[in-house]
Amino acid sequence: MANAKPAVWIPRVLSQATLERAARDYEVILNEADTLSSAEDIVAMSARVDAMIPCHSEIFSADVAARLDPRLKIIANHSVGVDHCDLAALKARGVTVTNTPDVLSDATAEIAILLMLGAARRAVEGDRIVRSGGWSIWSPSFMVGKQVSGSRLTIVGMGRVGQAVARNARGFGMEVHYHNRRRLDAGKEHGAIFHDTLEGALGVADFLSLHCPATAETKGLMNAETFALLPDGAVVVNTARGALIDEDALIAALESGKVSAAGLDCFVSEPGGNPAFAAYDTIFMLPHIGSATVRTRDAMGFRALDNLDAFFRGEVPRDSL
Repeated sequence: MANAKPAVWIPRVLSQATLERAARDYEVILNEADTLSSAEDIVAMSARVDAMIPCHSEIFSADVAARLDPRLKIIANHSVGVDHCDLAALKARGVTVTNTPDVLSDATAEIAILLMLGAARRAVEGDRIVRSGGWSIWSPSFMVGKQVSGSRLTIVGMGRVGQAVARNARGFGMEVHYHNRRRLDAGKEHGAIFHDTLEGALGVADFLSLHCPATAETKGLMNAETFALLPDGAVVVNTARGALIDEDALIAALESGKVSAAGLDCFVSEPGGNPAFAAYDTIFMLPHIGSATVRTRDAMGFRALDNLDAFFRGEVPRDSL
């Protein structure tokens, strides 16, 4: 690197190890308050720094991209998903964009399994009963849920996270089905059954786990029509992006019994989620913490810094988009 350290804006508080490494190699401007940054904040900061390490909470729309100062050369996202970035608009401004693939697959897959089990076995209702002091009975008909082991699991989006979920699901003896833009090589399928249509994959889904990116094509992927294709009593899990699910349609499917339960780590509106969901014990919810482990947060931060290091050495970053 040149003698003068590049200036980097870090708008959210990342792991301690990440911040220490960043401070060693860069002139860091850190938002220690860890608050959301507005479009105006992003535009103003672009005149002060050469690089940014944002999370999915910072929105780089076409309007923001058009107003960025020419000083800003690279956005090294601390995330895999880049639906918060208008990639075409940023490219037109000459801004390099990277992400952090690979390193969060296992942690996110763990959360998917947690949500699947919690939703199927009525964890919200059970916790509430015990915690409130309301557990006064037991019988063979009490708190009966849906068994995960031996059931059919459909995965929509068989990328890194989807494959990790499939690997974990096989430990429960689940029969794995999947729908993807293209079929995996046989060596990566490990017996999973490919469906070339979404309709076919949904039709066998005792459990459905969503792992595809949020795009114009996938927004509202699960809606009234597609929920109707599921077997009665299916369990729906989403650890990808909230936009994949029409939330009103999910409520309707729960009320009709078409869907028996849902496990959600992401929502259309974040932070905050959907207040209407709170009325349903059949929805097991987490606040978008799929990758929230110490090991994974360090790995994500280091991957973003690896991309910055390569860029400022004059190389093409490994994860350029």
